[in-house]
Amino acid sequence: MDTQSPVEQPSKQERRALEIEQRRQTQASASRKQRLKKIIKRSAGALLVAGSIGTLVWYVATLPPLQEDEIISRNGIHWHSQLTLYVKGVKQDIPKDIGIGSVHKPVHTHDADGVIHLEFQGLVRRQDTTLGQFFKNWGKNPDDFGPLTAMAVNGQENTEFMNYHMRDTDKIEIRFDEAESAAQNR
Repeated sequence: MDTQSPVEQPSKQERRALEIEQRRQTQASASRKQRLKKIIKRSAGALLVAGSIGTLVWYVATLPPLQEDEIISRNGIHWHSQLTLYVKGVKQDIPKDIGIGSVHKPVHTHDADGVIHLEFQGLVRRQDTTLGQFFKNWGKNPDDFGPLTAMAVNGQENTEFMNYHMRDTDKIEIRFDEAESAAQNR
């Protein structure tokens, strides 16, 4: 004897209820996944922002302190120094608009008259106003002019050359002269 009872097929109404329940469960699962993705994205964004802020705070906290003798001004300056260059005894023109372009550099020229403008806003450090900074802005290597034989500032001999910290109303004269250099070495 067969003890199995016949398998009952669900009615149309029961099948419909099962389909609706399956759809509801699928939608609920999809909704949970979307919420989880949002939480993960927001958490990653928050971690990125917190990490960036933490890195900035660490960078500022570990900067070496700026010594007072390295500060020229905390409120900016507007100075002018006069530079005259001689190569083998011939006066060289200093071009206009050095340091002026898409980015206006604080150490620059306006005209071809040799006047170097030092126009800074806010904090000004000694290293910002060196003669070397002017040559850097000019895109020139002083060695390209030849060997340096003499430098004078306001009529006084000076040996600081690229490290010379320019000041307002300075008259700087630099000579690159192979013949003079050879005569001094004899």
